[in-house]
Amino acid sequence: MQSATNDIVARIMKKWAAAFSKLDAPALAALYSKNAFFFGSNPNFYRGDDGVRAYFEGLPRWQSPSVEFTDVSMAQAAPDLINVAGTASFTIEKDAEPLVVKITWVIVREDSDWKIVSHHVSLKTPLIMP
Repeated sequence: MQSATNDIVARIMKKWAAAFSKLDAPALAALYSKNAFFFGSNPNFYRGDDGVRAYFEGLPRWQSPSVEFTDVSMAQAAPDLINVAGTASFTIEKDAEPLVVKITWVIVREDSDWKIVSHHVSLKTPLIMP
């Protein structure tokens, strides 16, 4: 089952990165559940695949957007539910420093496909120092 989980998450991340590199809001929204909860890089909360599409349509039209996912952990929490956490490094201009964030997704089986039902990013900068 772990191999199948890895394949599902890798497929979604590959599609997500490809769509983000084109700032293709419809393709990105298609990866999300109709019941999605979404916190991205702004303070607004978006709901559903229509909300996700609105978020991505509202992003600036950067010259060279790309994302790299690293330090990815995943767990099949139930037969139709996968929990994912990792780091996403976003490059938006060719020679700019990447924006590095923590990212979590909950992926659910919906209509015989796997969709992101919860998306949350936050800065890697600590809010509380130990």
